[in-house]
Amino acid sequence: MDLHPLKPLVALLAIVNPIGAIPFFLHFTQNLTLQQRQRTIRVAAIASFLVVAISAICGLQIIEFFGITIASFQVGGGLLLLISSLNMLNAQQAESRGSDVGDGQAKADAGDSIAIVPLTIPLLTGPATISTMVIYAEKTRSVLEHAVLVGYGVVIGLATFAAFSAAGRIARLLGRTGINVMTRLMGLILAAMAVELLSDGLLKLFPALSGLPANH
Repeated sequence: MDLHPLKPLVALLAIVNPIGAIPFFLHFTQNLTLQQRQRTIRVAAIASFLVVAISAICGLQIIEFFGITIASFQVGGGLLLLISSLNMLNAQQAESRGSDVGDGQAKADAGDSIAIVPLTIPLLTGPATISTMVIYAEKTRSVLEHAVLVGYGVVIGLATFAAFSAAGRIARLLGRTGINVMTRLMGLILAAMAVELLSDGLLKLFPALSGLPANH
């Protein structure tokens, strides 16, 4: 890859931010039984892995089918990451759309629907996650590097499983203030990565920009 091998993983962890999603998880599963909550955790973890893996494997083919250039997608993805980072800096979930789930739906299908929507999409692995995987998949140069990206999906799934499994203990330990601080720190990291992706995409779209003197 034409980038540090840990960059995609750091970006994914910052965007997915399973710790920041804990308050949402507690809210949406508060009326579930222990068994239903455990099933919801498993489904959310598997779904998060699948979104990341499919984006890494098929993302490029999908955007090529629609005739979108990587440079344009990179600029759009960078803008999306920047918006997400601004929300995170305000201690809001990066890809939340404010959706809610009623008691009836919360108990439907043993919590499976909650695990997919809204927990996995869009709270955990929404458009910003998909954009990031497509952008980094374009930088891979071998099957092994592509497999590493898919492997990062496993890490995301495990992180989601671990965070949600310990949701009650983490919430009591960090408190609302602690979770907000963690979310803001991840937002700072994500903002820096968004600027880097934007600049790279803009240079591809407008090569003349590379001729400008680097005064800073």
